[in-house]
Amino acid sequence: MNRQPTDDVPVTDAAADRIDTALVRRLVAEQFPRWAELPIRPVEVGGWDNRTFHLGEEMTVRLPSGAGYALQVAKEQRWLPVLGPRLPVPIPVPLAHGRPGAGYPYPWSVYRWIDGRTARAERIDDLARFATDLAAFLRALRGVDATDGPAAGPHSAWRGGPLSTYDTETRAAIETHRDRIPVTVVTGIWQAALDATWAGPAVWFHGDVADGNLLVRDGRLAAVIDFGCSGVGDPACDIVIAWTLLHGTSRAAFRAALGLDDASWARGRGWALWKALILLDDQDPAKAEWAWRVLGELLAEHRADR
Repeated sequence: MNRQPTDDVPVTDAAADRIDTALVRRLVAEQFPRWAELPIRPVEVGGWDNRTFHLGEEMTVRLPSGAGYALQVAKEQRWLPVLGPRLPVPIPVPLAHGRPGAGYPYPWSVYRWIDGRTARAERIDDLARFATDLAAFLRALRGVDATDGPAAGPHSAWRGGPLSTYDTETRAAIETHRDRIPVTVVTGIWQAALDATWAGPAVWFHGDVADGNLLVRDGRLAAVIDFGCSGVGDPACDIVIAWTLLHGTSRAAFRAALGLDDASWARGRGWALWKALILLDDQDPAKAEWAWRVLGELLAEHRADR
C-alpha cells in the first residue's frame, strides 16, 4: 500500500510558532531547575523538524516542531547511548528527557553540545577524504547490532522502508513538472530504483545524511547529528549525500568505500530523486535551487552511465 508522507509525518503545526527562547526558559526552569540560570539562545543554523537552542555553553535543547517529529524523541533517548560508543565520530549524547509543559505539547530533549560547522564544500579540505570518512562512519553504523532496533515507520518518515512508499507522490511530481524535465529519463531512473528491491538483513541507518547533519572541524568530518529519522532496515536512504554534496572523484570514493552494488546505488538514487522532485517548486528559493541542482546531478550521472 502506498503511503503519503503528509499522512505519516505531519508538517510543522501551531506549536512550532510558539517555540522561542522564553518557552525554552520556562520548560528548563520547571523540569530541570539545576540549569535554570544558564543562558539560552537559538543556534546559528536552525532546523525544520525541530527547533534547537543553546543551553549554556555545553548543551542544547531540541524541541520537535510537530506531532510526527515528536515520535523521534524517545527513539533518540533510547538508542543514541547505544550507538555512540560504537561509532568513529561523535553523535549527540542525550542528557535529559523533557516532558510536555508550559503550554508545549510534546516531549523534548537536552543534548551535549558538539562543536563544528555544517558541511559545505568550501569548509572541507579534501572532499574525497571526507567521503571516505563518512563511508567509514556509515559502515560502522551498519555494523551495530540491529536486534530490537526500530523498524522503518512513521518515526523515520519511512526511510529504511521500500521506495514504493513514495511512488504515488513521485509520479505525481513527474507529471506536474513534465514540461520542464525529461519525463522518460526521470521515470526510468525512478522505475529502476523501484525494481532494485532490497533483500538484505536489517541494519542501522541514519535516515537523513545531509550536509546540515554533518559537522566539520579543521576541514574534516567531526560529528554526525540529528538521528530523528534513524532506524533499522534498508540503508540505501543514506546514499543521497552522493548527489547532494559529493561529485566526481568524491562520489566515486564514497561508493567504493561503502562497497555499494548496483542495486543499492539505484535505490539511493531513487531516494535522491524523490526528494528533489518534491522540492522543485518549494516556496523557499534556496530549497528549490537545491532541488534543481540535485536533479541535474542525477541526470548528468544517467547520461554518463549510458
